[in-house]
Amino acid sequence: MVIALGFEGSANKLGIGIIKDGQVLANPRSTYISPPGQGFLPRDTDKHHQNKIHELLGKCLEESQCKPEDIDVLCYTKGPGMGAPLQSVAIVVRTLSQLWNKPIVAVNHCIAHIEMGKLITGAKNPTILYVSGGNTQIIAYSNGRYRIFGETIDIAVGNCLDRFARVLKLSNDPSPGYNIEQMAKHGKKLAPLPYVVKGMDVSFSGLLSFIEERTDNWLKKGEYTPEDLCFSIQETIFAMLVETTERAMSNTTSKEVLIVGGVGCNERLQKMMSGMAQERGATLYATDERYCIDNGAMIAQAGTLLFQNGHLTPVSEATITQRFRTDEVPVDWIE
Repeated sequence: MVIALGFEGSANKLGIGIIKDGQVLANPRSTYISPPGQGFLPRDTDKHHQNKIHELLGKCLEESQCKPEDIDVLCYTKGPGMGAPLQSVAIVVRTLSQLWNKPIVAVNHCIAHIEMGKLITGAKNPTILYVSGGNTQIIAYSNGRYRIFGETIDIAVGNCLDRFARVLKLSNDPSPGYNIEQMAKHGKKLAPLPYVVKGMDVSFSGLLSFIEERTDNWLKKGEYTPEDLCFSIQETIFAMLVETTERAMSNTTSKEVLIVGGVGCNERLQKMMSGMAQERGATLYATDERYCIDNGAMIAQAGTLLFQNGHLTPVSEATITQRFRTDEVPVDWIE
């Protein structure tokens, strides 16, 4: 039996979770929300995490009814992510390790999403679409690693949606992507946007520039409503992701698709991917906002698997890596 305490702080969400042998005992989260029309800056996000982490840790221990002496291992996000908030969380974990005399496991953020998705859905060997504010990758397991079959060659899908939300001055509460999703449900007219798939990779920067340059003019002339444009950007981007995921499935002969990451909560993306999966005789697996959005329990789950396979991180090496590739991590818990 392993009780793992996980700390996630790679972007604007601070999460602390406790996992006990695959059971989530507590998973509180606090989100830094920037003003409408603005993104979240590293220094402001870092300040939020510093102000909230002590309170959130107390809440996590209280909800789980665990004491520090019950914890077997401390797990934290090493990367990828924003440097300042990652660093603040890592400092707290190093401090707790010495205060509580507990071992540390450094966790890759992307692999944590995958392992949490597998735990919650029961997926065994899926083709994975990992979509979030900072990452867009199509992944499958092969020969001891999670291999990247395709990815964005510029900006991530979540970043693209967030930046378009700023153009429309949408609220960042609870998230720009969620507000785009709600508006898209009322869109009726599809605007012609660039569709950029290059082999197994996708590109969103040109599409974003195209719609940014035309939005004001389209709205002034009444050619499209804000709802139409939200509908259009979603449909175009998600079609690109479904196409490349299907191509990866044909290469892996997989019969499972797992969507993870914050954008994975989008119901329209899930519906489009489900249609593709059904046509291939495959099954779609996805989670809700409790687990697809960054959270501490996912770090604890991946950390448990690493801990059980002897991957410990000395306090002196419990640092951060802003660019930490998914395929850099040996995955020796899968046979």
